[in-house]
Amino acid sequence: EAKHDFTQTTGDKFKLAMYTSSATLGKSTTSFTTGNQVTSPSGYSSGGGALVNTGTSLATNTAITDFADLSFTNVTLTARGALIYNTSNSNSAVAVLDFGGDKTATSGTFTIQFPAFTTSAAILRIA
Repeated sequence: EAKHDFTQTTGDKFKLAMYTSSATLGKSTTSFTTGNQVTSPSGYSSGGGALVNTGTSLATNTAITDFADLSFTNVTLTARGALIYNTSNSNSAVAVLDFGGDKTATSGTFTIQFPAFTTSAAILRIA
């Protein structure tokens, strides 16, 4: 739908918010919501963290984009998944991430580690 501009330095701005297992995120998720977002006494605020776009690429008929890893420090939280959303476009949803189970940090660092920036691994791929 051409809603998102992934151009590295001049494109849209993106954030990642984390959610508990009570959240109902999926293919019908259209925008950021505060419902069932994780909480932490420090290190994580509603809305999550800003993502750094590592650029775009087109190779072998596959377009890709990716983000730098994102860490939340000094947090105590449990997250089941996350939402990447576009703050430049009415907080429109970009992608829902399912961690495959609850992931926990206790007075520590919670890092979202994005896959390699390749046509077979990048977090967002269109072929």
